[in-house]
Amino acid sequence: MTILRIAIRALLKNKMRAILTVLGVVIGIAAVTTMVSIGQSAGQLIQNQFQALGTNVIVVMPKRSRRGGVRQGNMPTLTAGDCDAIAEDCPSVLAASPLIAAGGQIIHGNDNWNPKEMFGVGPDYLLVRNWELRLGGFFAERDVHAAEKVCVIGQTIAEKLFQTTNPLGETIRIRNIPFRVVGVLVAKGANIVGDDQDDVLLMPYTTVRKRIYGSNFKNVHAIMISARSVGQMSEAEEEIRSILTERHRIAAGQPTDFQVQNTTEIANVLGIITGTMTAMLASIAGISLVVGGVGIMNIMLVSVTERTREIGIRMAVGATGRDILLQFLVESVLLSTIGGLIGLVLGIAGSAGIVMVINSFSTDVQWPVVISIPAAVTAILFAGGVGIFFGFYPARQASRLDPIDALRYE
Repeated sequence: MTILRIAIRALLKNKMRAILTVLGVVIGIAAVTTMVSIGQSAGQLIQNQFQALGTNVIVVMPKRSRRGGVRQGNMPTLTAGDCDAIAEDCPSVLAASPLIAAGGQIIHGNDNWNPKEMFGVGPDYLLVRNWELRLGGFFAERDVHAAEKVCVIGQTIAEKLFQTTNPLGETIRIRNIPFRVVGVLVAKGANIVGDDQDDVLLMPYTTVRKRIYGSNFKNVHAIMISARSVGQMSEAEEEIRSILTERHRIAAGQPTDFQVQNTTEIANVLGIITGTMTAMLASIAGISLVVGGVGIMNIMLVSVTERTREIGIRMAVGATGRDILLQFLVESVLLSTIGGLIGLVLGIAGSAGIVMVINSFSTDVQWPVVISIPAAVTAILFAGGVGIFFGFYPARQASRLDPIDALRYE
């Protein structure tokens, strides 16, 4: 405690010098904290967007055909029966839903709207997508079997066509076919590329196939699947491949007519990219910390020179070289730690401010404010380390002064 009081008094004697010395560390820590926080906000945004897509989602799609070396359209190889087999025979699968894409204008009274997404799906679609209903209910298995003319709409469609009116029970027309609204989805907002996820209309896939397309074929455009957990994603993929290979009678060594895509892998890749960018930006910002450390070293060397007589007097009254070394090290660490704390506060405020500015310009996707406690603790420890590293040489120089020469120093 005595050494700490001496260090504080020494720093207060030259306030302006101490402030300028601390400034380099403040800028360094603030820059690193801001860059790390912004990078982690971007990473969290990506994770949130993929969680909004669904729970542990695996998508099975038909493989594109080739003719003369040129890629053609998707082969119609998947059926609703494949979806049922996956849901029933894959232990690692929680739920599965067929998906048939549709399109067209929807009309209610004198209003009309062209949704960005219109899908025919199965009863477990909301479970796969981890999506809840704000109003009403979802269509059941009996509605799918009967190809009932019912639909569930997103929040955007509800606002465009019904304004303040309750949409439940209302009739809308799709290609002159009347559909009864049985549910309204909870709003999800925009996805990572800015597309409105709430501009969607869902119908039983059998209804889309029979009533909109007028087809008796059993093909579907895709199958959306939810694994029971993230840890079972790979196991679920293997089970899906095995069942589809058997059902499609694909011989060993032959190419499959389907492709399995794991959205978690895509999220992990994007996470690695954002993590790498964060580390790179933090490293660049860390250069300012080195500059701040050099500033501490220079100021401490000047301080040793100015206080040579003081050091001589302390040694003359019994202070050892270790005491002198510790005194100057404490001063250096104190400077860097104070700078680190101030820089941390400014960095947190800066990152929050930048995210707020980004969100003010982006009405679709809102960035989360992420403050990492481990990163904050690391920043403070790093600031103290800078003080020790750059303060050791001046402190060592002070501890090696000869007492007699120090007392004679003018």
